[in-house]
Amino acid sequence: MKNVAAIVSLVLSLIGSIAALGAEHEPAKRPNVLLILADDLGFSDVGCYGGEIDTPNLNALAKGGLRFTDFHNTARCWPSRACILTGYYAQQVHRDALPGAGGGAAGKRPAWARLLPQLLQPLGYRSYYSGKWHVDGAPLQNGFDRAFDYTDTDRHFLPPRVTAQIDPSLQPGESDEGYYAATAEADQAIRQLREHADRHSDRPFFQYLAFTEPHWPLQAPQKDIDLYRDRYVMGWDVLREERFKRMTEMGILHCSLSKMDPDIIPSWNLAEENLREKIGPGEVAHAIPWNELSAEQKKFQPIKMAIHAAMVHRMDTEIGRVIEQLKAMNAFENTLIFFVSDNGASAEQMIRGDLHDPAAPPGSAKSFLCLGPGWSSAANTPMRLHKSWVHEGGISTPLIVHWPKGIAACGEFRRNPGHLIDLAPTILELAGGKWPELYRGKPVPPNPGKSLLPTFAKDGTVTRDLLWWFHDGNRAVRVGDWKLVADHTSAWELYDLSNDRSESKNLAVEHPEKVAELEGIWTRQADAFLAEAKKEAAEQKGK
Repeated sequence: MKNVAAIVSLVLSLIGSIAALGAEHEPAKRPNVLLILADDLGFSDVGCYGGEIDTPNLNALAKGGLRFTDFHNTARCWPSRACILTGYYAQQVHRDALPGAGGGAAGKRPAWARLLPQLLQPLGYRSYYSGKWHVDGAPLQNGFDRAFDYTDTDRHFLPPRVTAQIDPSLQPGESDEGYYAATAEADQAIRQLREHADRHSDRPFFQYLAFTEPHWPLQAPQKDIDLYRDRYVMGWDVLREERFKRMTEMGILHCSLSKMDPDIIPSWNLAEENLREKIGPGEVAHAIPWNELSAEQKKFQPIKMAIHAAMVHRMDTEIGRVIEQLKAMNAFENTLIFFVSDNGASAEQMIRGDLHDPAAPPGSAKSFLCLGPGWSSAANTPMRLHKSWVHEGGISTPLIVHWPKGIAACGEFRRNPGHLIDLAPTILELAGGKWPELYRGKPVPPNPGKSLLPTFAKDGTVTRDLLWWFHDGNRAVRVGDWKLVADHTSAWELYDLSNDRSESKNLAVEHPEKVAELEGIWTRQADAFLAEAKKEAAEQKGK
C-alpha cells in the first residue's frame, strides 16, 4: 500500500508540475489594449528608430517588444484614424476622397463600418478615448464608454475647441501655458484607467490615446525646448546623415539616403515672401541645402527643430506616466501596447488659429511656426517626401508592439509589410471575436487587414497580397517588394523596396511591363471600392 501511495503521490506531483508549466507558457487570455497614436511624427524621430530625441519610455517598450520596420499609414490624419478604428481602407468607408464616390474629411461612414469599440463591446470590453478624434460621429455614440476629445490642430496650450467630456478646470479661450495638450490628454487617459481599476477591474479595456503632438503649430513647454535649444545648429543635412548612420548601425534599414526634393511642397503652403513677411527673414519655404541658407536663416531655423524635438520628448514623458498607471493597477503585464503615427512629418507651412506674434518666444502660445520641408525631410530619414504624399516619407510609420504576457520575442525587428488596417483585426482576434460578415442581415465587405498575431511568435511573420494608397491625387500600390507610386502631378515611378526603401532609383523605364501590371492592380482595386460605393448609394436611394 505504501508503494501505491508513493506512486499516486508521484503522479499527482507530476501532473501538478505539468499543469504549472502549461500555465506558465499558456498564451495570455483577453489582453487589455493601449493604442497610442502620434500626430505628424517622422519615421526616425524616436530614439529606437535612430533619432537623437530622448524617448526613454518608447525605447523601453521597443526593447521589451517588437519594432516593425515596414509599417504604413495613409499619409494623412483623418484617413489614418478611419483605418485604425474601422479596419478598412479610408476610401471604403468614405473617410478619404475617391474619384466618382466622394468622401473625405467630412465623409460619413456607412452604417456597416462600425468602430472597433462597438465590436469589442459584446466581448465584455470597456473602451476609453483621449486626444484627437477626427472621425465622423461622436465617440460616446460609437462604443466608447468615456471620451475626452481634444481635437484642436491650431494650438497646444489650452485650446478653446475642446469638446465631449472635458476637464472641469479647463476654461475655453484662455491661454495658460501650464496646461499643455499632451499632458491634458495623458491626464484624462490616466483618470479613465483609474476609474476602470476602481469600478470595472473584472473586465478588459481598450484605451485609445491619440496625441496631438508633434503636429503644428510648433509649441512646447519652455523647459522641454531648453533641452534641445542648441542641438540642431548643424542643420538638416547633417542631421539626416547622423540619423541615417545610426539607423544603419542599429539594423533598422539597409538602403541609401533619399534625395531632398527641394521643389516639392504642399500646394496650400504660404509663399516664401508671405512666410518672411509674417514670421521673419529666417524662414525658409523649400528643402534646399543647408549651406545655401543665409546667416539669418541658419540662426533662426534650429529653434524650429528644437521645438519639434521638445514636443516628441514631452509626448514620451506623458506616455511614461500612462505606463506607470498601468503598473499601479497591475495591468501592465497583460496590456497589449501599440505605438504608431498617423503619417510622416509635415512639410506644411501656414498660419492659422491665433495667428503668429513675431515678438513672442518661439514655441510659446502666441507663436505659430511649422516644421517645414527641410526639417521634415530630416524627421522622415531616410525616406522621400512628407505627409500627404504616398512616397515612403509620407506613409512610413514606426510601429512598436509590447505585451509581456503575449509576445515571446523581445527586442526583435519585424520586416514584413503592414498597414494601419491590420490593427483592428489583430485586436479583435485577441479579444476572442471574429470579423463580422453581416450587418443587419446584409453582407459587409471583407476586412482588408491582416492579423499581426503571428508576428508575436519568435521570428514570426505575416504575408500579404497587396497594399493600396490614394490621397489628394497621390497614388501607390505595393505587391511583394514592388511599389508603383506617383505624385499627383507626375508619372508613375517604380521601385524595388527589397533594396531601395528610400525610393532612390526609379525603375519604370527599365520595367514597363511591371508598371503596366501594377497600374492595372491599382485601378482594379480603385474600381472595386467605387463599385461598393455606388451599390451603397443605390441601396440608400431605394429606401
